[in-house]
Amino acid sequence: MNQHVAPSPNTAFTAPGTVPGQLPASVAASLLAAVGDVTFILTGDGTIIDVAVSQGDLANHGFADWIGESWVGTMTPESRPKAIEMLQGAAAATPPRWRQVNHPAAGGDVPVRYMVMALGDSERLIAIGRDMRVAAAMQQRLLQTQQSLERDYIRLRQAETRYRLLFDMASEPVLIVDSQSRRIREANPAAHRVLDAREGTLVGNLASMVVVPEQRDDFVAYLGAAEAADDLDPAILRLNEHGGDAKFSARLFRQSRTPMLIVRIEPVIAGAAERRIDATLSDVVERMPDAFVLADRELKVLTANAAFVELAEMPSADRIVGAGLGTWLGRPGIDLDLIVGQLRDHGSVRNLSTIFRGAAGAQEEIEISGVIAAINGNDCYGFTIRNVGRRLRDVPVATRDMPRSVDQLTELVGRISLKEIVRESTDMIERLCIEAALAYTSDNRASAAEILGLSRQSLYSKLHRHGLGNLVSDTN
Repeated sequence: MNQHVAPSPNTAFTAPGTVPGQLPASVAASLLAAVGDVTFILTGDGTIIDVAVSQGDLANHGFADWIGESWVGTMTPESRPKAIEMLQGAAAATPPRWRQVNHPAAGGDVPVRYMVMALGDSERLIAIGRDMRVAAAMQQRLLQTQQSLERDYIRLRQAETRYRLLFDMASEPVLIVDSQSRRIREANPAAHRVLDAREGTLVGNLASMVVVPEQRDDFVAYLGAAEAADDLDPAILRLNEHGGDAKFSARLFRQSRTPMLIVRIEPVIAGAAERRIDATLSDVVERMPDAFVLADRELKVLTANAAFVELAEMPSADRIVGAGLGTWLGRPGIDLDLIVGQLRDHGSVRNLSTIFRGAAGAQEEIEISGVIAAINGNDCYGFTIRNVGRRLRDVPVATRDMPRSVDQLTELVGRISLKEIVRESTDMIERLCIEAALAYTSDNRASAAEILGLSRQSLYSKLHRHGLGNLVSDTN
């Protein structure tokens, strides 16, 4: 019965007769020198007897000058245990094997791969070495290439993670559509929400399914046009599920040499135009030269424009919001209650005269107009305020004389005391009578004094006080 014999790790020539029994010394030396890049003849204790260098660069590193030195001593400390093991193995006639060691050199360690064996029956040993710098350089380049690929892979994974995070967190619905099959390759959560689809159910479906059936051909045509032009205007189509209109924008890009389309969906929300108008109106109110303020039912300020902030002598609108409107507007306990009463009865007031008190103590005469309106089910009051104090100050002095009518007198109620109003009315009547007497007598002051029952000196004093005519005595 045949038995299976395990193969020996080392095999000899199968026909020993074909091998020359004895070789000339020169032929043996040439053969040994040609086997490796460097070959050492060693004594049993590892002293170098002779050396053959077939790699010229190794000779430049001093390999040929080591005759008489210890072979182990020419190596780095880390490599010496390997060299000692090879010497001991050769002396014990164990099968030789290749081991790599390093020799120190000026430009860096020189890696050499050695195999040590006994040289016949003599006590000499032979160490055959092969220069491993080329292999080490290739290995180093391979390692660097592998590290570079790993870094590129990490950067790619990081970029993919950032893309995925942005894609998923985007509030704008986005679809990635295969340009050839017109099927959805990716859809972010916003696209699933706007299309009322469960997460992941859009992937693999035809992109045209997102619009109503009667507009699917138009959508496919739009995608085809987007492949040919980059600056294509958006298309407004109706979404399939909700029936609302949406603005579609598509753009071509390539992924792994495959043409893809990125499709953005912007739902057209009703009332967008009205909101833009509201925003414009708000900006206009903010820039108005007249003050504007909006207050709630309790007359707490909700918002005010820059002119109101300036009139109130406050640093910012934030300091005004929430404060009572009576802090600045009207005579305390009088005007504001009357204005609110008029608003509740009639819905609006127009050009009412009152005063405005600034935070720094300034007091201005104003005209106020207001309206009552409901906002979110609650009554609010809107007021426009015009500063007329500056306008009155700009009028010539002659127009700032005493009131000439009962209406003007009644407007003084609340601004000055009753005693001052009576004095103003008395002065007004006195002046009107003097002017009528002078007109009746054709500016004859003696006759005017007689008509009025006054002496000339008394008439001249009153003319001076009221600023009427000159002070030259009339001799008539």
